[in-house]
Amino acid sequence: MGIDLPATTSTTPGIQAMLPFLYAAWSDRHLSVPEIQALRKEADALDFLSTEDRGVLMEWSNPVHPPSRERFQQWLTSGRQAAETLPEDKPASLAELAVLLGLSAEEAPEEKHAYWAGQLAALRQLEEGLGGVREDTYRSLFPRYDQREKLFEAIREGSVAPADLQAVLDGEHAAVIQRVKNILLRPSFERSTLRIKEDYREQVLRWCKELAQEGIGALSYPVAYGGQDSMDDYAAAFETIAYHDLSLAIKFGVQFGLWGGAVYNLGTKRHHDRYLHATGTLELPGCFAMTETGHGSNVRGLETTAVYDPEHRELIVHSPSVEAGKEYIGNAMHARMAAVFCQLIVDGESHGVHAVVVPIRGQDGLTLPGIRVEDNGYKMGLNGVDNGRLWFDSVRVPVENLLDKYGGIQEDGSYSSPIESPTRRFFTMLGTLVGGRVFVPRAGLSAAKSALTIAVRYGLRRRQFPSESMRSETIIMDYPNQQRRLIPLVAKAYAVQFGLDHLLDRYVRRTEEQMREIEAMAAGLKSYATWFATAAIQECREATGGKGYLAENRFAALKGDTDIFTTFEGDNTVLMQLLAKSLLTEFKKSFQEDGNFAVLKFIGRRVGTIVTEQNPYTVRQTDREHLEGRGFYLAAFQFRARRLVSTLGSRLRAYIKGGMSSYQAGLLCQTHMIEAAEAYVELLVLEASLKRVDDRRPTNQAAQDSADDVTRVLEKTILLYAMHTIEQHRGWYLESDYISGQKSKAVRKLVDKLCAELRPEVGALVDGFGIPDELLGAPIAR
Repeated sequence: MGIDLPATTSTTPGIQAMLPFLYAAWSDRHLSVPEIQALRKEADALDFLSTEDRGVLMEWSNPVHPPSRERFQQWLTSGRQAAETLPEDKPASLAELAVLLGLSAEEAPEEKHAYWAGQLAALRQLEEGLGGVREDTYRSLFPRYDQREKLFEAIREGSVAPADLQAVLDGEHAAVIQRVKNILLRPSFERSTLRIKEDYREQVLRWCKELAQEGIGALSYPVAYGGQDSMDDYAAAFETIAYHDLSLAIKFGVQFGLWGGAVYNLGTKRHHDRYLHATGTLELPGCFAMTETGHGSNVRGLETTAVYDPEHRELIVHSPSVEAGKEYIGNAMHARMAAVFCQLIVDGESHGVHAVVVPIRGQDGLTLPGIRVEDNGYKMGLNGVDNGRLWFDSVRVPVENLLDKYGGIQEDGSYSSPIESPTRRFFTMLGTLVGGRVFVPRAGLSAAKSALTIAVRYGLRRRQFPSESMRSETIIMDYPNQQRRLIPLVAKAYAVQFGLDHLLDRYVRRTEEQMREIEAMAAGLKSYATWFATAAIQECREATGGKGYLAENRFAALKGDTDIFTTFEGDNTVLMQLLAKSLLTEFKKSFQEDGNFAVLKFIGRRVGTIVTEQNPYTVRQTDREHLEGRGFYLAAFQFRARRLVSTLGSRLRAYIKGGMSSYQAGLLCQTHMIEAAEAYVELLVLEASLKRVDDRRPTNQAAQDSADDVTRVLEKTILLYAMHTIEQHRGWYLESDYISGQKSKAVRKLVDKLCAELRPEVGALVDGFGIPDELLGAPIAR
């Protein structure tokens, strides 16, 4: 019987047999003199070549005219197809491939077995002339591999199992995460490309309803309203949904987190009884109408009013101008209710921003009188989310629709609040809604994890450029530059995850006294995580070349969908300034409360830093043991965070003492404020990450000395995050005389070494994110 190979070219059997040698000779895109001589001289001894064949061979071995890309690819395809017919464990050579290809081109190959077998000796002589024969030469040049098995081999090279890393990341929420994944893996959640936004929105709405029917939307609500009273599980579900589709994640968050959260956090029992259960099942779709076109993040300056009419005990909700329209409202085209934030006016007096539940559509889906809705149209991404604009033309609602936990209207028509200070009341109300800034960065991180998993997996499969002729091409993850591009981002993803977990824990277990600190922390981490997501996705797209540009490999969707994350739930730049102001307030407060002792403590710390960290020996110390010790890198993070806040305070004070207004002084120090906020967040992330690693360590010294491989890999991963962050700020550290130029170079070299050391672990690190292939959805990652 003949060898059943597909015909890949119309060339003669003789030329077919020569293709493996031609490909080997040209594999480095250059033909050397010995290779030319071998091809031409040894070919003279091959009696299966006709005169015409020899002419073709002369042409194709002419170094002045290299083969076209198409022809070279055809040679590769022919060789690979032949290689695929051989047993995986059978040693073979280019000569044997040549025999297979020669046979495949014969009209009656079964009659030519003996003839071609007789050509092996001469073909082996030709192979020897091209640079030596190895038993696996053909496998190097024409690798036969099941892509998935090759990928799994690369992951198994590491010292840890992905499941063990996933257990660390999932923690106590592994069960709900797996439950949500099982739902998302149903056929009903299969992705399809829907270019028309209305079609995409309907698909997302169907998905959201299915999640609601499974009880996922109500996870954070009290048991009495169909929930499980678990904000932690809701957060875990939300970030898991983001692996599948970010439009679904945002729609889910708007319905159950923003609309439902407004009812639950700002309303009282009568509102909970009336709205909460129907919200959790999505029988009652709602939206969160806070932002206005004219005022953006300036919530205190909202123009929409709710004027109390004592005669009818109604609130009249009104948009006084076009600019007062509620802007970019998620769920606007599907919602029947809106939590409208407006200035509450009672008896001619404004009591600040409050939330009022306003019906905007009837059961038939048609807008109600006085309600105007406009579709925001197509966006850069998230086109499965129905964003719109809302206006209210003297819409009357019962006074009971006022969400009055923190301020309401009594039977006698007077306003009362358990919080006397309008400012404190305002921030208390907004503080209950800080959940958006806690959850959005988790979705952004999920997108970054998806991108990193796709890029790293592709890097572990993709080969490009051989080290020399007759050798296999190099796995691109083995290139130091590719390691430098991706592995520090993987490390940062782990660190950011630990930081966000710390924020979630603080938020869920918050007390009223802690809320201002948590708000500031949420503002900073939201900005840091979403900026990271944007940068990581772009780097991953570039690291996957043209394949990453294909829509099927998801970078286009991930980029488009997450771009808005840097500006919604608060513009990142504004939020970082908010954090910086909070840091300055705490800095000033510590001096006011402790008086002269605080000054002495501050001076003592500065002197201590100079003695222990900025002495001539330490700033020049470059040995690896020192650089990898927390005594260096944790202290470096702490120094940067403290110094930037203290110098910011000094600058502002100097400007104000010189007669400048605090507003003008703030403008001059704006970039300094953002840098100080960033330093605070980086320190917070590092400390949360180190605590997560330390929590895995046993208490006795003997067990610590034999820490398990997972802890060791996590520790090295966080070390890479720390060193890479210091490297990014090395200009500042050099200016501050915290490190010398020599030490800066040592930090850079250490980052290179850590990337190389984590190279065998990187497949397990990204698989540790626990994203199923079906949710990952990128062919190049399988």
